[in-house]
Amino acid sequence: MESENYLSRFKVYISQLVSELNYKEEKKDELAELKKIRKNIGSVITTNYDALIENVFGFEPLVGNDILLSNPYGSVYKIHGCSTDPSKVIITEDDYAQFNKKYELIRAQLLSIFIHNPIIFIGYGIGDENIKSLLKTIFTYIEPNSDNAEKIRNNFLLVEYEPGSQSHEISEHDIDLEGFSTIRINKLKTDDFNEIYKSLSNLNLPVSAMDIRKVQSIVKDIYSGASSDGSSIKVNITEDIDSLDNSDKILVIGSAKSITYEHRNASSFMSDYFDIVEESNHHLIRLIDKINIAVSQWFPIYAFDLIYPNLEKSTALKEQQRRKIEDNVASLPCSVETTHSCLQEIFDDNSVTRANEINAIMWSTWNEKVPLEEVEAFLKQMPDKKGTGYRRLLCAFDYKRNS
Repeated sequence: MESENYLSRFKVYISQLVSELNYKEEKKDELAELKKIRKNIGSVITTNYDALIENVFGFEPLVGNDILLSNPYGSVYKIHGCSTDPSKVIITEDDYAQFNKKYELIRAQLLSIFIHNPIIFIGYGIGDENIKSLLKTIFTYIEPNSDNAEKIRNNFLLVEYEPGSQSHEISEHDIDLEGFSTIRINKLKTDDFNEIYKSLSNLNLPVSAMDIRKVQSIVKDIYSGASSDGSSIKVNITEDIDSLDNSDKILVIGSAKSITYEHRNASSFMSDYFDIVEESNHHLIRLIDKINIAVSQWFPIYAFDLIYPNLEKSTALKEQQRRKIEDNVASLPCSVETTHSCLQEIFDDNSVTRANEINAIMWSTWNEKVPLEEVEAFLKQMPDKKGTGYRRLLCAFDYKRNS
């Protein structure tokens, strides 16, 4: 009993150590590049306990048996547990032994992912037991000298950290699996992770992982018969896409020659603004030229223009955005013109009514009284991404951050 209590306290202590994420200032640019690869990443498998991946990518964390019922796109497989549940943390020899005995189905699912998808290992050394164990398992089922084995090897890239190295050269490396065989894989040793993330972000895939996640979300709603807001789902089959309503969820199946990929709703660019910008999704941004944006409409063009400078509508939309902001700020009541230097001071100011809080933040943002980082955090947590308050504050933020 004492041993169990001690072990439990130990896991709680470990979980507490890694529960808080503190990003180093010098890694800010690298982190920004990492976020951009989300659109091309199907899923992440990690042995870490912290919530870094969930925080950066917004993926769903899965631990233990949850992995078996998971959607492979947009998931973080936390095979050694998570800091949010210390009881499931795998850290002792006994934990690993139990894991190997109890989780054969999970191992099989992960094995399928490794065999059928390109895999990049980051944060592991060439002699790491996790890598060796995985390779042993794979080549237990795959003949080492077969065509399938060669395909799997070509899909593997091991990125090793080498302090100070700016190398981008990929080389072949033999791993000796004791008592088994020697396996050759691709390896890159570098300290330039920015370049790796940029290369992944710039991949022009026929279908991005982000698009697949959206399709699966629609299919899930169709299966369940209800959307996430509780409303019922009606399924119609049509040969006339133009007859569909802009608010409809659409799943199109056909050839690339007969189907064009277009966003018809400008509001989706506003509600997904931060995801699109963080991913530097120029494939999506270039569709702005194909959607209808009324002259009276709020639309944050500046960040999109920086990512994809070839937009034909850019100049007109910039003028429209600035004009609407200036007109709105000029119409605000004098009571919102405060000297506060942070959002919390605005919230605590009794002279600023609840109804005028957004107006006060709008005025302070435009007049550079409050930090843009605070405004960004506030916008991200606003529940109504379709309301006028969100849209006009987003436009002011976008202009100040990117003009």
